[in-house]
Amino acid sequence: MDKFTVLTAVAAPLPEENIDTDKIIPARFLKTTKRSGLGVHAFDNMRYRPDGSENPDFVLNQEPYRKAGILITYDNLGCGSSREHAPWALLDFGIRCVIAPSFADIFNNNCFKNGILPIALPRAVCTQLMEDARMGGNARLTIDLPRQVVVRPDGSEVPFEVDPLRKKLLLEGLDDIGQTLQHEKSITAFEDRRARAQPWIPRIVLD
Repeated sequence: MDKFTVLTAVAAPLPEENIDTDKIIPARFLKTTKRSGLGVHAFDNMRYRPDGSENPDFVLNQEPYRKAGILITYDNLGCGSSREHAPWALLDFGIRCVIAPSFADIFNNNCFKNGILPIALPRAVCTQLMEDARMGGNARLTIDLPRQVVVRPDGSEVPFEVDPLRKKLLLEGLDDIGQTLQHEKSITAFEDRRARAQPWIPRIVLD
């Protein structure tokens, strides 16, 4: 997982509530177990017309938001099914931070586990940030995770809260596997001892 420290990027405003995971990545794209390649299908039903052509009215089909690294929405982002493909699709598109007044719990957890920072801010603040985002490519937002602030284009700062452990894992780029591998020496030593004492039990090898 890539580290998250300071992100300066175009922010895409999507002023909708209850954007569920099926909107983020429709069920027909869930056959894959790969994390890559899903970005082109992020918000597929909203980005494309029935004939496959782009919907020019959808924000991510407009400049400069085609290269957005931040997504701003309203309440209850990521509701619906628990599919981890939703943050996979956002990440593959290029989104590293999502800002909303609230998030569905499982989606929120899956974002952290995949290197996306979800920031919960009051609705009025989200509206202000959307107005900033509508100013275009020169009006970028900066997400400063070490300092826990969102820096607006005018230089003013909006503080946000984040769980200390999740902050640490994002800063160090550690997902669940990365956390486990930090204890590789201890696990290997335990397996060596167990293999000598109980040779009939299959050995666990971290590879």
